[in-house]
Amino acid sequence: MATKPIFKNDYPPGYLKTLVLSYFVDWVIVAVLAIGFFLVDKIPPFHREFSLDNKTISFPHKANDTISMGLACVLVFVIPLILMALISLFIRRSPYDCHNSLLGLCLAMTLTLMITHVLKITVGRQRPDFIARCIPSTKVDPPLGLTSVDVCTQTDAFIFNDGMKSFPSGHTSLSFSGLTFLSLYLAGKLHMFDERGHTYKSFVSVAPMIGAALIGVSRICDYRHHWQDVTVGAIIGICCAYFSYRQYYPHLGSPRCHKPFSPRIPRPIAQKLDIPERNGTDDNDWMRLESVTVTDAHPTKLNVTE
Repeated sequence: MATKPIFKNDYPPGYLKTLVLSYFVDWVIVAVLAIGFFLVDKIPPFHREFSLDNKTISFPHKANDTISMGLACVLVFVIPLILMALISLFIRRSPYDCHNSLLGLCLAMTLTLMITHVLKITVGRQRPDFIARCIPSTKVDPPLGLTSVDVCTQTDAFIFNDGMKSFPSGHTSLSFSGLTFLSLYLAGKLHMFDERGHTYKSFVSVAPMIGAALIGVSRICDYRHHWQDVTVGAIIGICCAYFSYRQYYPHLGSPRCHKPFSPRIPRPIAQKLDIPERNGTDDNDWMRLESVTVTDAHPTKLNVTE
C-alpha cells in the first residue's frame, strides 16, 4: 500500500493559484450572504395587528433559552466543521475535500440565514410569548377591530421587536442546515445507498438530523415558536443544505459519492497535465492533484479513495 502525505508541494506551476481562484466567486457569494444577513437583521419587522384574547400568543416569557444561539452555533457549525475536517484530512487525506466541505457548509448556513431573516421581517408573526413581551396598557381589544402595537409599553426595543420574528424559526432552520449537511457528508463517505443494507450507516448518517429536530422541539417548549414556525424552518434548512451539498458533491447514489466533484481546472492546464476532461467526479488521474491515501480497501469504507 502506497501512502502520500496530507500536504505536498509537487503540484504543477500555477495549479494551486488556479484552483483557489476558481472558487473565489463561491466565497464572495458566501460573504455577500453573510453581510446581507447582518444588514437585514437591523430592519424592524412588520407590525402585525393582534388580539389581546389570542391564547396562542399569551404564553409567559422565559428570560433564557434552553439552547442559546451561541450553543446552537457550536452544535450546528463548529462541531460539523471539526468532524468533516478530521474525516477529510486524516481519513481521506484530501485537503481539497476539506475545502469543499467547508465551503458547502458555509454556503448552506449563510443561505439559510438570509432566507430565514428576510421571511422574519416580512411576515412579522408574533411569538407565543408576544403579549408578555408587549406589556399592553389595556386588556381589552377595540370594539370594532384588532389591537395594534401602540398599546405596548415594553421599553426594551430588542425584546419587543424580537417578539415579532416568530416565522420561521431561525434556530431550527440553522440547525437543520448545518446538521443536514453533515448527515449528507457522512452518508456519502459511508456509501449509505450501496445496496448492501448496512443499517449502522443509516443511523450514523441520520443522527445529526435527529439532533436538529430536538433543537427545534426546544424552541416550542421555550414558547419561542409555534409548531408551524419550526416545521417551515426545518424545510428551509434541509433544502438549503441539500442545494449546497450538491454544488460540490455527487448524489448519494453515485459510486463516487465519497468524493467531491473534480477540481475546476481550466482546459489548457488539464491538457498540459495530460488529464482527461470529466463532467462528473474525479477518477484515478485526479488523485495526483489531491493529497489522498491510495488503498485497496473496499469502496464502501471511509478511508477509500478509489
